[in-house]
Amino acid sequence: MNRISSQLATQLSLVSLDGRRRPEPPALVLVAHGSRDPRTLSTVHTLVERVRELRPGLPVHLGHIELNEPLLPDTLASLGTGEAVLVPLLLSRGYHVKRDIPEMAAAARAHTRVAAPLGPHPLLVETLHARLVEAGWRTRMDDTTRRSSAVVLAAAGSRDPEAAIDTGRTAHLLAERLGVPVVPAYASAATPTVDTAIRALAAQGRDRVAVASYFTAPGLFATQCAEAAPWIASAPLGTHPAMARLVLHRYDQSLATQATTAPALASA
Repeated sequence: MNRISSQLATQLSLVSLDGRRRPEPPALVLVAHGSRDPRTLSTVHTLVERVRELRPGLPVHLGHIELNEPLLPDTLASLGTGEAVLVPLLLSRGYHVKRDIPEMAAAARAHTRVAAPLGPHPLLVETLHARLVEAGWRTRMDDTTRRSSAVVLAAAGSRDPEAAIDTGRTAHLLAERLGVPVVPAYASAATPTVDTAIRALAAQGRDRVAVASYFTAPGLFATQCAEAAPWIASAPLGTHPAMARLVLHRYDQSLATQATTAPALASA
């Protein structure tokens, strides 16, 4: 019954009040990095379906930068000369957002614009908080417990300094939400590492340290970072409802600002 209702809503959304068919909105192309871990692909497919459920009349497609099909150039080729907004399933600025995705978009026949990466944004903080609570983080602490607690925000890492700025902003927002220090750390390409961050916090008397997984889906880096946790480690962001809402927010934001293929960072 829900499927029939969704299909009917999609059909009605394409018809205006005077009975004329409305032009189809620009397609949303969710751009994932790609991974050899099958859990990543499963997570991304589920997220695509959740975006479709939230916006039944919107054409939603998936394209990967590498490793998985469909690759982004093939997805864009399937759109012909139509319009599309590319929403990177990435959490910060970096090479993929600044170079790879815009270059693939520029080579396509479709009329494209590239939205900002997902982070930083309060909806990511909402998801990180929820994942930590699921892992055992207490929302109420006495002063003694709070003084001994901290969080390491474990991210993939990038050589682009703006990526570290973006991750740092997310760490700041999460620290405000939790009321304890949140230190960004990285699985590769940047410092500090998760182990180094944990040791630094322990030296400050923060021995109750949680690792917040700042990854969109399960994978090698997320697993390695979680294994380093001295206390609890949260699950990746995954298919939390806020993630689908954030994807649509970036899509709407791109259309509202008439963004070009050079993404602009926005945090609201």
